[in-house]
Amino acid sequence: MMGIKGNVGCLIIFWALLVAVVAMATEPPRLFERTKGINGLEKIIVRDRKGRSFEVYLYGGQVTSWKNEKGEEMLVMSSKAIFDPPTPIRGGIPILFPQYSNTGPLPSHGFVRQRFWEIDANPPQIPSNSYYLSFVDLILRSSQEDMKIWPHKFEYRMRIAIGPVGELMLISRVKNTDVKPFNFTMALHPYFAVSDISEIQVEGMHNLDYLDQLKNRTRSTDHNKVITFKSQFDRIYLSTPDDIRIVDRKKKTTMVVHKEGQVDSVVWNPWEKKVVDLGVEDYRRFVTVESAAVEKPITVNPGQEWRGVLTMTVVPSK
Repeated sequence: MMGIKGNVGCLIIFWALLVAVVAMATEPPRLFERTKGINGLEKIIVRDRKGRSFEVYLYGGQVTSWKNEKGEEMLVMSSKAIFDPPTPIRGGIPILFPQYSNTGPLPSHGFVRQRFWEIDANPPQIPSNSYYLSFVDLILRSSQEDMKIWPHKFEYRMRIAIGPVGELMLISRVKNTDVKPFNFTMALHPYFAVSDISEIQVEGMHNLDYLDQLKNRTRSTDHNKVITFKSQFDRIYLSTPDDIRIVDRKKKTTMVVHKEGQVDSVVWNPWEKKVVDLGVEDYRRFVTVESAAVEKPITVNPGQEWRGVLTMTVVPSK
């Protein structure tokens, strides 16, 4: 009997060890680092086990880097980016909220890109995206100062995650914590790294209406099959597909930009136009294809929440 009990005890120990090993193997592969960035501003670095990573500054809740497993940068930062609040940071993925550009009475592009966000220690569960294991959750709550220029109480939660194939996902959740409804316009503004602006084309806007921001937002229709760049370009495309593709002929890659909850898209490159915090030749290195809600503002009722998703995936071009 003692031998049987001893064998049972050994089996229990064996299974306990096996369960521990399996748990370690399946533990979320999140390598999370909170550190100081440029000018001492706090930033978060998140890596996965394949060496892919992203960086996000708490100032602006702004992603400033996204690298693949080879260490190649998928985003562009301006060579003259200013990391000195309250100046917005040029490059990466700015969050434009609660107003896109100068479409309302607020300062251009709203104010959340000029606020200090916090790490959200207890975010609401997002079960449909539980397979995104390398992530960070941020939150921004409206302050008394914000209420003076935009009199609405809100919570803006952002989950930033690396997916199984290296895709970068941004999940926005805006909750109305006020007693009255509010409206907002917004955009997520990625500066995508390209080999050269003259070597790329954007697909998915064929026969769509757009507002030309170089012509006082005059409404027109784009009959071209693809967008190419030979000069300054700044258009708000309306009611765009959920998937838009940026094809880089020189790199032989395609950036698939997938959006949910934002019906419009903004395509922009300043070309040689002088921008104070943008280097003279920086325009050659990027294109922006933004997920946006501009033409029809989003309405959120008290206690309700709006959810938007932006997913960016790099795939080989056919």
